[in-house]
Amino acid sequence: MQYDVICAGMALVDSIIRGLDPEPVSASGYLAESGSLSVGGEAVNTAVAAAKLGLKTGILCALGDDPAGEMVRNELTRNGVDTRFIVKSPATPVSTIIVRADGTRKSVTNQAHRYSFHPEGDPGLFTDARVLILGSLFRAPFDDPVGIHAVLTCAKAAGQIVIADTKLPNFRFLTLKDIAESLPLIDTITPNEDEARYFTGKEEPEAMADAFLALGVKRVIVKLGGKGCQLKSAEQTLRLPAIPIDPVDATGAGDNFVAGFASEILRGASEAEALRFANACGAICTSAVGAGTALRGRDQVLQLLKSAEENGC
Repeated sequence: MQYDVICAGMALVDSIIRGLDPEPVSASGYLAESGSLSVGGEAVNTAVAAAKLGLKTGILCALGDDPAGEMVRNELTRNGVDTRFIVKSPATPVSTIIVRADGTRKSVTNQAHRYSFHPEGDPGLFTDARVLILGSLFRAPFDDPVGIHAVLTCAKAAGQIVIADTKLPNFRFLTLKDIAESLPLIDTITPNEDEARYFTGKEEPEAMADAFLALGVKRVIVKLGGKGCQLKSAEQTLRLPAIPIDPVDATGAGDNFVAGFASEILRGASEAEALRFANACGAICTSAVGAGTALRGRDQVLQLLKSAEENGC
């Protein structure tokens, strides 16, 4: 196959506001510590991280012919991501992300996030890779049960490994029951703790994983933020603490995590090795503002892992 990874899903521009003072300084204004623009969206974040980790990476997303879309295309190209599969959209979504002091965040979206495309109509857009990563399962374009099933059926027929990162629904609300026939086609699903709780109704990570496994998913990784992560399959359960790091901005940490896991699985690593590497990728991402800022390459991740091991982490 031509690519190691194709990342499919949302592409957008993030307007990131850090340190917002909730007290207005005037009738119409507020002060914040900083403001910045950054490319984002799950597919973009994961694709950029995968390319930095040395994978031959393509992206399937929708962008408008507008300044925001140009910004995204330029960033993808600069980082070595193949953009030939990008499809045209009426407009590029822009999100405003308010980052709290502890690195957690809330986002404000707009109607452009409704714009979708239909990859199921052209399997050639996503099947020429060893791994297909759905960067935004439960959000456009993967918020339609028929479309999801068609894409995953084509992916498995092409022999692809399917990794599905999840998002909480925004404009179209699906449940696990709505996509029940598609779940057995997913090799690895990677919700964060809030998403796993929302979709399964469970409170403990192991119970969350069990709920996905019972529906046919082969491997479940629950990302636990500052508490680390947990992997569970029919064969084993692995729990890792977070790698100590001073967090600045958690935006994109989960996407970097997914890219790291895919990177090491493709290199033949064990689940435990791949999970530890992914954990480090997520930690590095939080050390700077923006999803694609901090991670530079695989050697950086290996150095962090070596340092963590030397410090007993």
